Amino acid sequence: MKAIVLTAFGGVEHLQLQDIPVPSVEAGELLVRVVATSVNPLDYQIRRGDYPAYVPLPAVIGHDVSGVVERVGPGVHDFKPGDEVFYTPKIFGPKGGSYAEFNVVPQELVTHKPRNLSHAEAASITLVGGTAWESLVSRARLQAAETVLIHGGAGGVGSIAIQLAKTMGARVITTCRASQADFVRSLGADEAIDYEAADYVDQVSELTGARGVNVVFDTIGGPTLERSPLVLADGGRVVSIVDIATPQNLVNAWGVNAEYHFVFTRQNRGKLQALKELLERERIRPVIGATFPLAEMGAAHTALEKGSHLGQPIRGKVVVNVA
Repeated sequence: MKAIVLTAFGGVEHLQLQDIPVPSVEAGELLVRVVATSVNPLDYQIRRGDYPAYVPLPAVIGHDVSGVVERVGPGVHDFKPGDEVFYTPKIFGPKGGSYAEFNVVPQELVTHKPRNLSHAEAASITLVGGTAWESLVSRARLQAAETVLIHGGAGGVGSIAIQLAKTMGARVITTCRASQADFVRSLGADEAIDYEAADYVDQVSELTGARGVNVVFDTIGGPTLERSPLVLADGGRVVSIVDIATPQNLVNAWGVNAEYHFVFTRQNRGKLQALKELLERERIRPVIGATFPLAEMGAAHTALEKGSHLGQPIRGKVVVNVA
């Protein structure tokens, strides 16, 4: 099969199109013909060498699959050849990721693809959708009538998080560039703060009458994470999906009795099934910002890292068509 193989850590030149063997299928596993995948920040972090202990080289990486079941192993009863499925492969798993024509996956991670989505749309949502669900539903326990601040609402995770929060009945404030304000409002954001022109702490105070927000969803990290407690109401919750490479000063959280959650997304069928129901009811929708063929995976990585493609900012996900 054709696959994009990471041959060394570093630049996109180390993402090479090669012919490699199709992985073997064991009990409880599916062999899936990948139709589409997408690129996540985790992918370029792995590529540049942020997690060398977890990724032996050479490696096939990638964390989104929408495709068709080709073969099932012994003990698989919920799926059959020809079924359309979508899922996130096991992160740092032993059988490789989604940058390939075929992927082998444990059945417990897989869900039937939403009927109303194309493969490209379905592939754009598995990891970001699962991350938003775990962050807002499982960890933050966001409630109707609460207010959430979502940092980076125009990005892959943020664009889904806005929609999910609105579905849950929350008031949504998000940060973005001025050029993205209309876009995030179209997703359901009640307020959009231009982080380049204004201090979001002051803006949130004004928008909430100095009461603050109940939840902060951090997709940025660094100084943004350090200052997030300044916008929290008493007993508020902060959920961050950004790993912390250097010590963070979170003393501001002490004065409001803040609750912190740091999320490394765990894959399971339950979260995907819940997302599938929302997708089929059109309560949330995929957002695709750019599309590339498999052979141009390096360009796809570059576009996501730069946040732009063909001179335009990327809104939502970068998708890669495999088949």
